[in-house]
This record gives sequence, C-alpha cells and structure tokens, in this order.
Amino acid sequence: MERMRILFVYPEYPDTFFSFSHALRFVGKRAAVSPLGPITISAMLPSTWQKRLVDLNVEKLNDADLEWADCVAISAMYVQKDSVKDIVARSQSRELMLIAGGPLFNREYQQYPEIDHFILGEGEISFRHFLKDLEMGDELQKVYEPQGYANLDHRVLPDYQLLDLKSYASINIQFSRGCPFDCDFCEIPSLLGHQVRIKKTQDILDEFQKIYELGWRGSVSVVDDNFIGNKKIVKEELLPAIRDWMRERKYPFVFNVQTSLDLADDPELIRLMVEAGINSTFIGIESPAEEAIREGNK
Repeated sequence: MERMRILFVYPEYPDTFFSFSHALRFVGKRAAVSPLGPITISAMLPSTWQKRLVDLNVEKLNDADLEWADCVAISAMYVQKDSVKDIVARSQSRELMLIAGGPLFNREYQQYPEIDHFILGEGEISFRHFLKDLEMGDELQKVYEPQGYANLDHRVLPDYQLLDLKSYASINIQFSRGCPFDCDFCEIPSLLGHQVRIKKTQDILDEFQKIYELGWRGSVSVVDDNFIGNKKIVKEELLPAIRDWMRERKYPFVFNVQTSLDLADDPELIRLMVEAGINSTFIGIESPAEEAIREGNK
C-alpha cells in the first residue's frame, strides 16, 4: 500500500452547555473531553502511514498541517457542522483527499458532495473496507456502509499518544456499544443496535495501562450510552477487574459514566461501581409519563 500522510482534524464545538467553554478556564484546560473516534480509526492504519491529529478545540489548524498532509479525515457530530464547513473548504483549496465519518455524515452525507469518501457506521468495518480497496488498487467507493455491527472482540487499542493530554479535563474511553431500550428520540439503536457489545476486559485494562503510562491521572469519561446495558458482564467481570487494577496503582483515575435509572434497583452494582472508582453517573430521565417510559421498553 502506498505510504500516506493522514491528518485527522476534529471539528470545534460551538459555545454550548456541553462544551463547558466558560468553566474550563477555572481548571486550566482547553477542552472538556478528548476525541475518541479519530484515534480509534488511526490505530487501524498500516504502520507505514504517518499520522497526526489536530483537535480544533485545543489548537488551530495551520497551513503547515495541510501542506504536510496527503489526506484529511474528519469525524463530526451535528453540533460541529459550522466547523466542518471550514475544514472542508481549506482542504479542498489544497486538493487533498477528504474522508469523513461520524454521526453527522451518517445522516447527512448527501449534503457534502465535495467530500471524496464517507466511512459510515462503525469504522472497524467500513474503514477496513476502504483500506482494502486502497491496498488492492481497486476503485474507491464514494460511500462505505457496513453490513451489521462490529465485533468488539477484535482488539483495537486507540492511539492515545496522538492526544495532547495536558489540554483535556477528562479522557474519553469506551467499554461497550448499543442500548437495549427503544427511546424513539434517540439515534443510538439505529446507529449501534440494541444488542450491547462489550470489549474484552483485558483490552479495556490495556487501554487504562496505556493512558496511565502516558502520564494521565484524573478524570476518565466512559462514553458508553448505557454503561450497565449488559449488567451480567459488568458485575461479574468488568468491575471486579477494574477495582483490582485501580487498587494496584493507588487509584490514578476517577471515572464518570452514563447509566439508565434502573441502576437504583441494584445496590450490589452500585457498590461495585464505587469500589472500581466510579464516582458519578449521568442519568437521562426522559419522561415523567409512565406510558412514555413503557413505550421505550423502560
């Protein structure tokens, strides 16, 4: 495969509640959380490729970055649309190959005809198909869509070393994907399915070890849409392993997660989460109406 220089550009968040832009000055950080998608895709690249990451929430995209690159890869959510337009325009002006993925493009890729290739769904499937076509010299498709969902047993250790760790208040990490519920306002089931797929416990510990060795200490945000979607594995395997790992290293991290409200029905699960170093959870209370809750299978 031809050696390439790929520049991952993560778009800027506008000034919204979840950007925490006004609070960050009090903790001396530039961004609330680190991007996870680009560094996961980066880990799938051939070893001969050169790669860089520019997170526009912590630094500017310089002309020198674009001059260095052969290809620009963008991962974005809806709220980052304005920043995406600027990235696309600057990349186009230099005639760079443009690759894009993430929630924004999964729903609206038709609105970006200037982008060369779209990596839809989960990158573990779609991006590998793109790389295979590139390696074989086949004609590259405009749109790469996955069939089914990724098997998270296939180990991909994200390239955390691409991050400027000192710029973030918290580091993002992922244990599982998918949600068993049916809330009609949420796109998670359509993007990631109802079956909760979880990484191997050892792979998760290896990710911890990597950011630990890179010098990270402090907050780790678990981006799973529902950390307790598979309670059996979480209780019997994952949490005891995290507890032991944390104890051996004198609790270098503090975790925050997202869970459904049925967490409150399981005191043992709460105890195990506390022992593992989880000190907060974000809970979505979608409706006070019992009928609406039942409709969402909650």
